[in-house]
Amino acid sequence: MRYTDRDLGKVLLKASRSFPAVVLTGPRRAGKTMLLRKLFPKASYTLLEDPDVIARMRADPQGFLDELKLPAILDEVQHVPELFSYVRSRIDRNPRRTGQWFLTGSQEAALMSGVTESMAGRAAVLQLYPLSVTESSRVGLLYGGYPEAVARPKGAGLWFSSYVQTYLERDVRAVTNVRDLATFRRFMALLATRHGQVLNRTELAAPLGVSVPTINQWLGVLETTQQLIIVPPFYENLGKRLIKSPKLYYADSGLACHLLGITTGAELERSPFLGALWEGFVASELIKRQVNSGQRRELYHFRDQQGLEVDFLLPTPNGGVDMIECKATRTPVPGMATALAQLTRAFEEKRKLARPARCFILHRKGDRRTPRSLVHGVKAMELIEWLRPGRLSGRS
Repeated sequence: MRYTDRDLGKVLLKASRSFPAVVLTGPRRAGKTMLLRKLFPKASYTLLEDPDVIARMRADPQGFLDELKLPAILDEVQHVPELFSYVRSRIDRNPRRTGQWFLTGSQEAALMSGVTESMAGRAAVLQLYPLSVTESSRVGLLYGGYPEAVARPKGAGLWFSSYVQTYLERDVRAVTNVRDLATFRRFMALLATRHGQVLNRTELAAPLGVSVPTINQWLGVLETTQQLIIVPPFYENLGKRLIKSPKLYYADSGLACHLLGITTGAELERSPFLGALWEGFVASELIKRQVNSGQRRELYHFRDQQGLEVDFLLPTPNGGVDMIECKATRTPVPGMATALAQLTRAFEEKRKLARPARCFILHRKGDRRTPRSLVHGVKAMELIEWLRPGRLSGRS
């Protein structure tokens, strides 16, 4: 498969010059290994999913590390968390020697536990999602951004089927003792029908015949393995009674389409889930933009009990906020800006900002490519235009 340059590459190279170790997390098959091997071609490589390799490492950890040629890439290191303490001791022998250890994992909680306990101050922690629209023109709503799916779209259905099966057998079993994988697979499909909705655990538990604590556990599995994007409610009191539950999205729209049984562009256009899928696609791209630039993930939604709702709010470095509505249309109209205008007024009255909140409607690609004003203070533009270099967090 042909290599695609990743936006995270510059940040990763910079981190390798500043830290002895770099920890790269992300969902399975997002391209972590390919990125590291491309950027650091002289590094040795060891996959820590092979039972024989794991047994050899556990039998003699020091001997195992002695055999490695530095710099070294240790792939899927969450399977052997005890390795962190041995790597730490080697880093501490020569702490000024940077770019020696590259550790990857697809189970963030297990990986970060080892980093927090053993590698604090010694490792940069970065996250890689599947491909973004800024990295490949093949990325889109139907097939998402997994490199292998977008490289061979005709085989995407089979690829996603295999991906889900591998995910269930490896990641889900590794994170928790899920006894009934068939029911967990049904849970994943049910969750796809709630894509973009406010989380209601009881509504998820009832159709599956499981308890709410089980739903909490299963949501934790999907979040730990970085399959979900959880968008919390906006934190600031604007004098309104706010909905305080998060919204959930699958991190990859291609996987969401697969779980919904959407296989063609025509089916997608007719689907009642089109709007929610586009909203999730935008959420994923906004977060990719942040993490690929080395920024902290920060994305919120707004909804009050009177029904006022704005899809996403992004705090900006100057203390302001960008408000974003996602519309699957290719032809936005002024009426789509109503919620943004209402929330902007409430926001500015409460905060008395020196700079007004900036409002955007992000829509699918159409004939008109230049941003245009729908109403005063609200711009409509294509997602790719908003994401262009230099427009992080919506800067003009």
